[in-house]
Amino acid sequence: MSKGPGLFSDIGKKAKDLLTKDYSSDQKFTVSTYSAAGVALTSTAVKKGGLSTGDVSAQYKQNNSIIDIKVDTESNISTMFTFTDIVPSTKTIASFKLPDYNSGKLEVQYFHDHATVTTVIALKQSPIIDFSATIGTPTIAFGAEAGYDTTSGGFNKYTAGIGMTRPDSYASIILGDKGDSIRASYVHHLDQSKKSSAVGEISRKFSTNENTFTVGGSFAVDHLTQIKARLNNHGKLGAILQHEIIPKSVLTISGEVDTKALERNPKLGLAIALKP
Repeated sequence: MSKGPGLFSDIGKKAKDLLTKDYSSDQKFTVSTYSAAGVALTSTAVKKGGLSTGDVSAQYKQNNSIIDIKVDTESNISTMFTFTDIVPSTKTIASFKLPDYNSGKLEVQYFHDHATVTTVIALKQSPIIDFSATIGTPTIAFGAEAGYDTTSGGFNKYTAGIGMTRPDSYASIILGDKGDSIRASYVHHLDQSKKSSAVGEISRKFSTNENTFTVGGSFAVDHLTQIKARLNNHGKLGAILQHEIIPKSVLTISGEVDTKALERNPKLGLAIALKP
Protein backbone atom coordinates (compact mmCIF):
# COMPACT_ATOMS: atom_id res chain seq x y z
CA MET A 1 0.00 0.00 0.00
CA SER A 2 1.01 3.65 -0.24
CA LYS A 3 3.10 5.53 2.28
CA GLY A 4 0.26 7.95 3.01
CA PRO A 5 -1.34 9.15 6.25
CA GLY A 6 -2.62 5.71 7.25
CA LEU A 7 -6.06 4.69 8.47
CA PHE A 8 -8.14 6.80 10.84
CA SER A 9 -7.97 3.96 13.36
CA ASP A 10 -4.17 4.43 13.45
CA ILE A 11 -4.53 7.88 15.06
CA GLY A 12 -3.73 7.46 18.75
CA LYS A 13 -3.05 3.73 18.34
CA LYS A 14 0.58 3.88 19.50
CA ALA A 15 -0.40 5.37 22.88
CA LYS A 16 -3.38 3.02 23.24
CA ASP A 17 -1.23 -0.05 22.62
CA LEU A 18 1.36 1.05 25.18
CA LEU A 19 -1.33 1.61 27.82
CA THR A 20 -3.66 -1.34 27.15
CA LYS A 21 -2.08 -4.08 25.02
CA ASP A 22 -1.25 -7.33 26.87
CA TYR A 23 -2.73 -6.07 30.18
CA SER A 24 -5.01 -8.88 31.31
CA SER A 25 -6.26 -10.70 34.38
CA ASP A 26 -6.91 -13.96 32.50
CA GLN A 27 -4.88 -17.13 32.10
CA LYS A 28 -4.19 -17.71 28.41
CA PHE A 29 -2.27 -20.40 26.54
CA THR A 30 -1.66 -20.20 22.79
CA VAL A 31 0.10 -22.63 20.45
CA SER A 32 0.77 -21.86 16.79
CA THR A 33 1.92 -24.31 14.12
CA TYR A 34 2.25 -24.40 10.34
CA SER A 35 1.09 -27.27 8.15
CA ALA A 36 2.89 -28.57 5.08
CA ALA A 37 0.21 -26.92 2.93
CA GLY A 38 1.14 -23.50 4.29
CA VAL A 39 -1.81 -23.14 6.68
CA ALA A 40 -1.10 -21.39 9.99
CA LEU A 41 -2.97 -23.11 12.85
CA THR A 42 -3.47 -21.49 16.25
CA SER A 43 -5.08 -23.08 19.31
CA THR A 44 -6.03 -20.87 22.26
CA ALA A 45 -7.31 -21.73 25.73
CA VAL A 46 -8.46 -18.98 28.11
CA LYS A 47 -9.53 -19.15 31.74
CA LYS A 48 -11.34 -16.08 33.02
CA GLY A 49 -12.57 -16.38 36.56
CA GLY A 50 -14.25 -19.76 36.76
CA LEU A 51 -15.07 -19.89 33.04
CA SER A 52 -12.83 -21.66 30.52
CA THR A 53 -13.10 -21.12 26.77
CA GLY A 54 -11.05 -22.05 23.76
CA ASP A 55 -10.82 -21.73 20.01
CA VAL A 56 -8.94 -23.04 17.01
CA SER A 57 -8.13 -20.77 14.08
CA ALA A 58 -6.58 -21.31 10.68
CA GLN A 59 -5.08 -18.81 8.24
CA TYR A 60 -4.20 -19.47 4.63
CA LYS A 61 -2.36 -16.99 2.39
CA GLN A 62 -2.15 -17.18 -1.37
CA ASN A 63 -0.99 -14.37 -3.63
CA ASN A 64 -3.06 -11.31 -2.60
CA SER A 65 -5.66 -13.23 -0.60
CA ILE A 66 -5.88 -14.26 3.07
CA ILE A 67 -8.52 -16.58 4.50
CA ASP A 68 -9.10 -16.74 8.28
CA ILE A 69 -11.43 -19.23 9.98
CA LYS A 70 -11.96 -19.60 13.72
CA VAL A 71 -14.11 -22.10 15.64
CA ASP A 72 -14.66 -21.68 19.39
CA THR A 73 -16.02 -23.88 22.17
CA GLU A 74 -19.43 -22.19 21.94
CA SER A 75 -19.85 -23.50 18.37
CA ASN A 76 -19.34 -20.10 16.79
CA ILE A 77 -17.62 -20.03 13.41
CA SER A 78 -15.93 -16.77 12.38
CA THR A 79 -14.69 -16.32 8.84
CA MET A 80 -12.79 -13.43 7.24
CA PHE A 81 -11.61 -12.99 3.67
CA THR A 82 -9.02 -10.31 2.86
CA PHE A 83 -8.21 -9.35 -0.71
CA THR A 84 -5.51 -6.85 -1.68
CA ASP A 85 -5.44 -4.90 -4.93
CA ILE A 86 -8.64 -6.27 -6.47
CA VAL A 87 -8.76 -2.65 -7.53
CA PRO A 88 -5.34 -0.93 -7.41
CA SER A 89 -4.46 0.56 -3.98
CA THR A 90 -7.40 -1.09 -2.22
CA LYS A 91 -7.95 -3.73 0.44
CA THR A 92 -11.29 -5.53 0.72
CA ILE A 93 -12.30 -7.41 3.89
CA ALA A 94 -15.44 -9.54 4.13
CA SER A 95 -16.36 -11.22 7.41
CA PHE A 96 -19.26 -13.08 8.97
CA LYS A 97 -19.98 -15.19 12.02
CA LEU A 98 -22.23 -18.23 12.31
CA PRO A 99 -24.86 -18.84 13.60
CA ASP A 100 -25.30 -15.03 13.87
CA TYR A 101 -26.46 -14.33 10.33
CA ASN A 102 -26.64 -10.59 11.01
CA SER A 103 -22.91 -10.33 11.76
CA GLY A 104 -21.74 -9.96 8.17
CA LYS A 105 -19.52 -6.98 7.34
CA LEU A 106 -17.94 -5.69 4.17
CA GLU A 107 -15.04 -3.24 4.44
CA VAL A 108 -13.21 -1.49 1.63
CA GLN A 109 -10.03 0.52 2.25
CA TYR A 110 -8.51 2.84 -0.34
CA PHE A 111 -4.94 4.10 0.05
CA HIS A 112 -3.42 7.15 -1.61
CA ASP A 113 -0.17 9.01 -1.00
CA HIS A 114 -2.11 11.86 0.64
CA ALA A 115 -5.42 10.29 1.69
CA THR A 116 -7.01 7.09 2.97
CA VAL A 117 -10.71 6.26 2.82
CA THR A 118 -12.52 3.37 4.53
CA THR A 119 -16.14 2.27 4.17
CA VAL A 120 -17.69 -0.46 6.33
CA ILE A 121 -21.19 -1.83 5.76
CA ALA A 122 -22.77 -4.04 8.42
CA LEU A 123 -24.97 -6.40 6.41
CA LYS A 124 -28.00 -6.47 8.69
CA GLN A 125 -31.69 -6.21 7.77
CA SER A 126 -31.20 -2.48 8.32
CA PRO A 127 -27.58 -1.86 7.32
CA ILE A 128 -25.26 0.38 9.31
CA ILE A 129 -22.66 2.26 7.31
CA ASP A 130 -19.37 3.51 8.82
CA PHE A 131 -17.16 5.88 6.88
CA SER A 132 -13.74 7.26 7.77
CA ALA A 133 -11.13 9.30 5.95
CA THR A 134 -7.69 10.74 6.64
CA ILE A 135 -5.70 13.29 4.70
CA GLY A 136 -2.10 14.38 5.10
CA THR A 137 1.30 12.73 5.02
CA PRO A 138 3.14 10.10 7.07
CA THR A 139 4.21 13.00 9.32
CA ILE A 140 0.84 14.63 10.01
CA ALA A 141 -2.66 13.28 9.45
CA PHE A 142 -6.14 14.75 9.90
CA GLY A 143 -9.07 12.35 10.03
CA ALA A 144 -12.77 11.90 10.75
CA GLU A 145 -15.15 8.99 11.20
CA ALA A 146 -18.94 8.77 11.09
CA GLY A 147 -21.53 6.02 11.40
CA TYR A 148 -24.97 6.15 9.76
CA ASP A 149 -27.89 4.02 10.95
CA THR A 150 -30.32 3.40 8.09
CA THR A 151 -33.09 2.45 10.56
CA SER A 152 -33.17 5.74 12.45
CA GLY A 153 -31.92 7.75 9.49
CA GLY A 154 -29.33 9.50 11.63
CA PHE A 155 -25.67 9.38 12.60
CA ASN A 156 -24.94 7.14 15.59
CA LYS A 157 -21.33 8.33 15.94
CA TYR A 158 -18.85 10.86 14.68
CA THR A 159 -15.24 11.34 15.66
CA ALA A 160 -12.38 13.57 14.52
CA GLY A 161 -8.67 13.46 15.22
CA ILE A 162 -5.19 14.59 14.33
CA GLY A 163 -1.94 12.65 14.61
CA MET A 164 1.63 13.91 14.34
CA THR A 165 4.60 11.57 13.87
CA ARG A 166 8.27 12.34 14.33
CA PRO A 167 11.24 9.92 14.33
CA ASP A 168 11.37 9.88 18.14
CA SER A 169 7.81 10.79 19.16
CA TYR A 170 4.11 10.63 18.34
CA ALA A 171 1.22 12.87 19.45
CA SER A 172 -2.53 12.74 18.83
CA ILE A 173 -5.77 14.50 19.76
CA ILE A 174 -9.14 12.79 19.28
CA LEU A 175 -12.59 14.35 19.72
CA GLY A 176 -15.07 11.50 20.16
CA ASP A 177 -18.46 10.39 21.52
CA LYS A 178 -20.25 12.90 19.28
CA GLY A 179 -18.14 15.70 20.73
CA ASP A 180 -18.68 14.66 24.36
CA SER A 181 -15.08 13.53 25.00
CA ILE A 182 -11.58 14.53 24.07
CA ARG A 183 -8.38 12.52 24.42
CA ALA A 184 -4.81 13.72 23.93
CA SER A 185 -1.76 11.46 24.05
CA TYR A 186 1.98 11.70 23.59
CA VAL A 187 4.56 8.95 23.08
CA HIS A 188 8.31 9.52 23.26
CA HIS A 189 10.72 6.79 22.17
CA LEU A 190 13.79 6.44 24.36
CA ASP A 191 15.91 4.44 21.93
CA GLN A 192 16.28 4.04 18.19
CA SER A 193 14.71 0.58 18.20
CA LYS A 194 11.56 2.08 19.85
CA LYS A 195 11.44 -0.79 22.37
CA SER A 196 11.70 1.64 25.29
CA SER A 197 9.10 4.42 25.31
CA ALA A 198 7.27 6.78 27.66
CA VAL A 199 3.60 7.66 27.19
CA GLY A 200 1.13 10.11 28.67
CA GLU A 201 -2.60 10.40 28.00
CA ILE A 202 -5.29 12.74 29.30
CA SER A 203 -8.99 12.40 28.56
CA ARG A 204 -12.03 14.40 29.54
CA LYS A 205 -15.74 13.57 29.31
CA PHE A 206 -17.66 16.83 29.15
CA SER A 207 -21.09 15.48 30.20
CA THR A 208 -19.74 14.20 33.54
CA ASN A 209 -16.76 16.57 33.98
CA GLU A 210 -14.61 13.47 34.51
CA ASN A 211 -10.88 13.68 33.81
CA THR A 212 -8.51 10.74 33.53
CA PHE A 213 -4.75 11.12 33.33
CA THR A 214 -2.57 8.10 32.65
CA VAL A 215 1.20 7.77 32.42
CA GLY A 216 3.17 4.70 31.50
CA GLY A 217 5.76 3.22 29.26
CA SER A 218 7.86 0.25 28.30
CA PHE A 219 11.49 -0.57 28.98
CA ALA A 220 13.65 -3.17 27.26
CA VAL A 221 15.72 -4.88 29.94
CA ASP A 222 17.55 -6.83 27.23
CA HIS A 223 16.75 -8.24 23.80
CA LEU A 224 14.60 -10.96 25.41
CA THR A 225 12.86 -9.15 28.27
CA GLN A 226 10.56 -6.14 28.38
CA ILE A 227 8.75 -4.39 31.23
CA LYS A 228 5.64 -2.23 30.87
CA ALA A 229 3.81 -0.17 33.49
CA ARG A 230 0.95 2.34 33.75
CA LEU A 231 -0.65 4.47 36.47
CA ASN A 232 -3.72 6.72 36.32
CA ASN A 233 -5.06 9.42 38.61
CA HIS A 234 -7.68 7.01 39.96
CA GLY A 235 -4.92 4.97 41.59
CA LYS A 236 -4.93 1.98 39.23
CA LEU A 237 -1.36 0.68 38.86
CA GLY A 238 -0.59 -2.01 36.29
CA ALA A 239 2.59 -3.76 35.21
CA ILE A 240 3.68 -6.38 32.68
CA LEU A 241 6.75 -8.57 32.39
CA GLN A 242 7.35 -10.17 28.99
CA HIS A 243 10.14 -12.64 28.32
CA GLU A 244 10.98 -14.53 25.14
CA ILE A 245 11.56 -17.98 26.58
CA ILE A 246 12.54 -19.47 23.21
CA PRO A 247 12.66 -17.72 19.80
CA LYS A 248 9.20 -16.29 18.94
CA SER A 249 7.63 -17.77 22.10
CA VAL A 250 6.70 -15.27 24.80
CA LEU A 251 5.74 -15.54 28.47
CA THR A 252 3.66 -12.61 29.76
CA ILE A 253 2.92 -11.95 33.44
CA SER A 254 0.60 -9.02 34.17
CA GLY A 255 -0.94 -7.51 37.25
CA GLU A 256 -3.01 -4.55 38.42
CA VAL A 257 -3.58 -3.15 41.89
CA ASP A 258 -5.82 -0.35 43.16
CA THR A 259 -3.48 1.81 45.25
CA LYS A 260 -6.50 3.52 46.84
CA ALA A 261 -7.96 0.20 48.00
CA LEU A 262 -5.01 -2.01 48.92
CA GLU A 263 -7.27 -4.37 50.87
CA ARG A 264 -8.62 -5.66 47.56
CA ASN A 265 -6.88 -8.56 45.89
CA PRO A 266 -4.71 -7.58 42.91
CA LYS A 267 -5.64 -8.77 39.45
CA LEU A 268 -3.10 -11.19 38.02
CA GLY A 269 -2.78 -12.59 34.52
CA LEU A 270 -0.57 -15.14 32.81
CA ALA A 271 -0.16 -15.76 29.09
CA ILE A 272 2.07 -18.16 27.19
CA ALA A 273 2.33 -17.96 23.40
CA LEU A 274 4.32 -20.69 21.67
CA LYS A 275 5.27 -20.25 18.02
CA PRO A 276 7.49 -22.35 15.75
